[in-house]
Amino acid sequence: MPEAPVPEFTLDELVARSGFSARTIRFYTGRGMLTAPARRGRSASYTADHLARLELVRGLQAHGFTLAAIESYLARLPTDAGPETIALYGTLVAPWIPDLPETMTRAGLETRAGRALTEDDVAALRALGVVEPVGEGTYRVATVRLSLSISILDLGVSPTAAVAAQAVFTRHGRAIAEELTEVFREQMWPAYKEAGTPPLELRETIERFKPLTIAALVTSYETAINETRREIVARRTSPETRGGPDA
Repeated sequence: MPEAPVPEFTLDELVARSGFSARTIRFYTGRGMLTAPARRGRSASYTADHLARLELVRGLQAHGFTLAAIESYLARLPTDAGPETIALYGTLVAPWIPDLPETMTRAGLETRAGRALTEDDVAALRALGVVEPVGEGTYRVATVRLSLSISILDLGVSPTAAVAAQAVFTRHGRAIAEELTEVFREQMWPAYKEAGTPPLELRETIERFKPLTIAALVTSYETAINETRREIVARRTSPETRGGPDA
């Protein structure tokens, strides 16, 4: 069976598909982040490899990578990496919960919040890292976390307590993320590579793995809360503490 023809794009088509300007694409090519396009007469011809690399660059930018870090990451790709393999590397660094900030006015912020916001509310959202002023009456908003933060404030939780709780989640969440990353890197990833798992199948496995780990984390947290409550009740009702100041 003859091989399917490799899809090719003109520069204008690559601009339309990738969302990057022609100037940016030429800049990335000049820095070696993209391979030089083939020439078809006076026109440049790009392939799916170029598109996959640009999509990876966009994902790395969204994840906060600097230009130098993106160059370093791209340089570590296998030299024979095709579009599927490049997309796999993009999956490995893609945000687990997309939370690209949006810029909006105060009216837009209140629309997203579902109610009017007092200055104290805005100050609390700023302290939680959900809202950042970027100009007169304009804010950069982490929209994924906005609804949860508003719900916490609506419960009457003080901004100080909300920030303290957020610090606890952040501290322990980072520790969990680092340990799980090591488990994946040292135990799971080598097994998949040794088994010769195709890149597309591995991407699908990783995407299914994300919500499973989040569900497991929620379950572990709920179990820990229940155990902690039982331990507190047991301490307060034990003969040693009954009648004491915490009874």
